[in-house]
Amino acid sequence: MRIAYDSVGEGKPVVLIHGFASSREQNWRSTGWIDRLAAAGFRAVSFDCRGHGHSDKPHEPSSYGGRLIDDIFAVMDAAKAPVADVMGYSMGSMLAIHLLMAHPERLRRVVLAGLGATYFRENAAWRNMVASALETEDIDDIEDRVARRFRIFASQRGKDRLALAACMRSPRHKYAPEVLKHSTRPVLVVCGGNDDITGPPGPLAEAFANGRAAVLPGKDHMTAVGDPAYKKAVIAFLSE
Repeated sequence: MRIAYDSVGEGKPVVLIHGFASSREQNWRSTGWIDRLAAAGFRAVSFDCRGHGHSDKPHEPSSYGGRLIDDIFAVMDAAKAPVADVMGYSMGSMLAIHLLMAHPERLRRVVLAGLGATYFRENAAWRNMVASALETEDIDDIEDRVARRFRIFASQRGKDRLALAACMRSPRHKYAPEVLKHSTRPVLVVCGGNDDITGPPGPLAEAFANGRAAVLPGKDHMTAVGDPAYKKAVIAFLSE
């Protein structure tokens, strides 16, 4: 499995894990994140999750799941970053939580953006609905508003809808609040104030022993990614 990645800047490494149907270019470079982190004295290590960007794109759900975590370790090893700060967005934040709980020795600080209270809800039916929307040829057949938005986003040039559907259908490991409380690493949870996909960041931040929350007023799931207030909060957090 070929995984595309970049390493930009000097200093402490920050591993960036993009959101579903996005890429390192769309999530981190075009929004100014990579340049901002490099200018602040960090080394930005960004990569395309399998099924996304310039990485390989298998069409079987069995190719995703826990293998996405294996890819993160492969990138950290290739980038010579045995221990790093990690920032995820949306799906990337879910992967960052899994990374934090399974291998805390490899993480210093963790930023969970685009993920909030809805993390604790069981959403297998919702994920299957989105996957079905990605597999649908005629977008006019999609009735659910959110699923339609995902279908439009996944139809952008260079994206593989069937690979993304397989990724969406793969199992996702979630941790209960009482389990997350065992983590002692500093965690920052950031969500847009108008993000109806994530819900508020507070409940997720409170589940960690050392968690804090930040709200981006007026931003939703798509517009929060490049917000200056988001960058300012993260740089301050990582610089502590």
